[in-house]
Amino acid sequence: MSDVQLHIDGDVAVLTLQNPDKLNALTTPMLEALDAHLTQIERDTTLRCVILTGTGRRAFCCGADIAAWGHLSPGAFARHWVRDGHRIFDRLARLSMPTIAALNGHAFGGGLELASACDIRVMVPGATLALPEARVGIVQGWSGTQRVLRLFPEPVVKEMVLFGRRIPAERAMALGYVAEIADDALASAQEIAASLGALSPRAVEVSKYMLHAATGEDRAAMVEALGSAAIAASDDRVEGVTAFLDKRPPKFSGQ
Repeated sequence: MSDVQLHIDGDVAVLTLQNPDKLNALTTPMLEALDAHLTQIERDTTLRCVILTGTGRRAFCCGADIAAWGHLSPGAFARHWVRDGHRIFDRLARLSMPTIAALNGHAFGGGLELASACDIRVMVPGATLALPEARVGIVQGWSGTQRVLRLFPEPVVKEMVLFGRRIPAERAMALGYVAEIADDALASAQEIAASLGALSPRAVEVSKYMLHAATGEDRAAMVEALGSAAIAASDDRVEGVTAFLDKRPPKFSGQ
């Protein structure tokens, strides 16, 4: 898992893409490592925030490594490469704690889709965003036409997808896609993460569920998570479980 490093500093987890020779292009081992790290993060109740960044100064992630998928059959490409990546990106998007993408450089294709799975983004000046899949004869596979379309105005996504245009950091911030532009994106992201110390962890988590339910990010699961959290705090839930274990009829109070 050396291609994706997980470093935990107090209550903040930092995930770093480490494939600088290929501009942090995503490979199968990197996707598998990211998936495994997300499992660890999800189970760590002490964490308050996750930061995702890349190694080097040129690129956050230039997308998927063509060498990793170029030889695949159409069936394997659709069933495994696209669907596995989509599932892993969805896991990142649906973490219960806030997530920040620290864009240390360009984010193209799958890199832009990966950044879009985070809650907010910080970007270095001079970096650009792009969805250039048509240049190699493919289309977006990891939510470039879905989640990204919820974060940018439709004409801007069409600029990137249909015309291959790049979006500079300043324009991305003006459009609301980027929260801050900073020379040191990781340091800026860490500063933002530190602000969570003044906030209620539970209120932040429930707020994220509510926002995702409103925007359509796994709406069904978010609605049920909110309902389950509410019922789990009730006296009826305690009584129901206790009665079941005691093998007696429950006496619900409605409290």
